[in-house]
Amino acid sequence: MSKNQNSCSFRTSIGGQALMEGILMRGPKKQAIVCCTAEGLVEKVEELKVVKEKFPILGWPFIRGLFVFLSSMINGMRALMYSADLIPIEQAGEPDKLDQWIEAHFSEEKAKDIIIGVAVVMGIALSLFLFIFLPAFIVGIIEPLTENYVIRNLSEGLVRVVILLIYMKLCCMVPDVKRMFSYHGAEHKTIFCYEHGKELTVENVRGESRFHPRCGTSFLLVVVVVSILVNSVVRVDNTFARMGCHLLLLPVVVGISYEINRWCGKHDNILSAVLSAPGKWLQHITTYEPDDKMIECAIRAMELVIPEEEGSDEWGN
Repeated sequence: MSKNQNSCSFRTSIGGQALMEGILMRGPKKQAIVCCTAEGLVEKVEELKVVKEKFPILGWPFIRGLFVFLSSMINGMRALMYSADLIPIEQAGEPDKLDQWIEAHFSEEKAKDIIIGVAVVMGIALSLFLFIFLPAFIVGIIEPLTENYVIRNLSEGLVRVVILLIYMKLCCMVPDVKRMFSYHGAEHKTIFCYEHGKELTVENVRGESRFHPRCGTSFLLVVVVVSILVNSVVRVDNTFARMGCHLLLLPVVVGISYEINRWCGKHDNILSAVLSAPGKWLQHITTYEPDDKMIECAIRAMELVIPEEEGSDEWGN
């Protein structure tokens, strides 16, 4: 894409997430879930609670990143479950045994909270295993790579990148996930259309780029790269001790990565282009071109969260 097509005079803080046949858009004051069903678009709008107003420390640079990551993960899982509930039973299939047991022993609302909590914990555990423990273990058993701290650290970083790419590629092989990635593309295109000041129509959105610098998948890649630099301070040989050190340094990695992503989203220069380029490359895997219904869904979700006060959603406010 040309620079003119990707550059924006206005950058919004509105962000989104692809769901099962739908999209979550999160604005400065509201979040909206819009899903495509056989009966048409189903909408759910919620007012947001700004926790950092009660606890200002959660809005401080390098601290806010971890909080934003965890809250986004929880809210995203809730939205994903809501969208999954709208899918017809014959398409959704039977819930797994753990979900059935939880639903049988708790009230409907309590069961959903427990299932979301379990899903978040399992998601974090899988991420820690794939991107912290597994790379350290793989490199640790290859003796030539453990003789030098610099080579060992770079090797662990390279293994993380390879694991991330393989994981994303495997996700693309699941039809439902592939459709979600198309909704992901619709979300990016709609945000770009809004930032370019164009009317939110299917035709206008269709012509926008699906590669956005403030994407969550870009954040994942930044985390991997930043971890190489931060973990360079680890000077221990024992593989399990290294795993523990990497785990302790994770909040630092997430905090720095969030600030880099935030800075790249706010600026349009050579440095920001270089820093955001790897994340955009990764979006060739995590976004696909959407159809018109997906675009209509994204447009409606965006319309529901655009604030009344013009410019109040500017990135960095």
